[in-house]
Amino acid sequence: MAGTACRQCLPRTSGARREQVIFLTRGSGSWKSAGQRESFLQVHLVIRRYRIASPWRRTLKSLRSIPFFLGVLLFLGCAPEERTPTPEPAPTADARWLMSVLAADSLEGRRAGSEGSRIAARLIAEQFELAGLKAVGDSGFFQRVPLRAVNRAAGRARIRALSSWAEFDSLPPAERVVETNVIGVLPGSDPELRGEYVLVTAHFDHVGIGRPVETDSIYNGADDDASGVVGLIEIARALASVPPRRTVVFAAMAGEELGLLGTRWYVDHPAVPLAATVASLNLEMIGRPDTAIGPGRAWLTGYERTSMGPEFTAAGLAVDPDPRPGQSFYERSDNIAFARIGIPAHTLSSFGLHSDYHSPDDEVERIDFDHLESVIAVAAEAVRLLADGPAPEWNPNGQP
Repeated sequence: MAGTACRQCLPRTSGARREQVIFLTRGSGSWKSAGQRESFLQVHLVIRRYRIASPWRRTLKSLRSIPFFLGVLLFLGCAPEERTPTPEPAPTADARWLMSVLAADSLEGRRAGSEGSRIAARLIAEQFELAGLKAVGDSGFFQRVPLRAVNRAAGRARIRALSSWAEFDSLPPAERVVETNVIGVLPGSDPELRGEYVLVTAHFDHVGIGRPVETDSIYNGADDDASGVVGLIEIARALASVPPRRTVVFAAMAGEELGLLGTRWYVDHPAVPLAATVASLNLEMIGRPDTAIGPGRAWLTGYERTSMGPEFTAAGLAVDPDPRPGQSFYERSDNIAFARIGIPAHTLSSFGLHSDYHSPDDEVERIDFDHLESVIAVAAEAVRLLADGPAPEWNPNGQP
């Protein structure tokens, strides 16, 4: 979730460092029978060793990485040197495994334009494909987003939006940055309604590496917003078994933390017609319960603005109005860009103002997975309701 103040200028950790990059590569096997393909997740494990004051904390961080490394080994399989030619189905990752990868230290906070962000995008595309979605980007599941890195006298470069690829091509190579939205479509089952679209989004970037807090400088972004991305993937998987009437577009957006960069590009270059997009539901920080409403429940930003929230309530879904409208959460995530062009759009969240927001302590260990799975189930029913039921409408004076 984007903050109210600039979050992109956090300085890097001071001190010398050495970097080692380990590649667990992704390959495609060729199979004798048509249509069969072996797919391996590519994971780039970037191990950075910092000169820090507390080796004990570094040891603890290493221990926390053990489940991640074990998960990678299990996913890839401890195969012999010669791979057997018999194809096996690619494994489906569960919520805990996905979260452990997306919020791992090795992805270094998934800042837009970083290698960690690119690794996350590839993982999401892999999972969209496994869920059976149709790729609708300009490069498979990827919708490329041109950006500019503006160097500063001190500190890291600032990432800026560009209006076109022509503008991108005019830049010096050192200033060119390409990000990607990850977009997949589940075609609707009703011939009369499949030309209408429900857009489901979550942002996969976070703020990267920043000020050390007790020697930890990696801002992992487990709740913000790896939790929403996990929800996006699991909802796609759940709905694919019985597709709803309308077509559902699943979009993992890049660069939300730096100013909705991916969403702004999508609005100008939509994968499906915006005029036929009847609703948008954004998933943001759903990994921990909000004490204001209790575990297993979520709240909807701008509940009073459209008929969407009351329809969820009438259907018995565990969705409440935003308990803190004074925080202006409706304007602080990707939904706002769609609302401003007339699409009924809201964010579903359970953020209870925990103190780990935009800090190195937003880590996997603090995710409540029972709560996360419950909210994902609620969100899946909400998306199905949007895709099968009446299209939501704006209430008087509801559109921003």
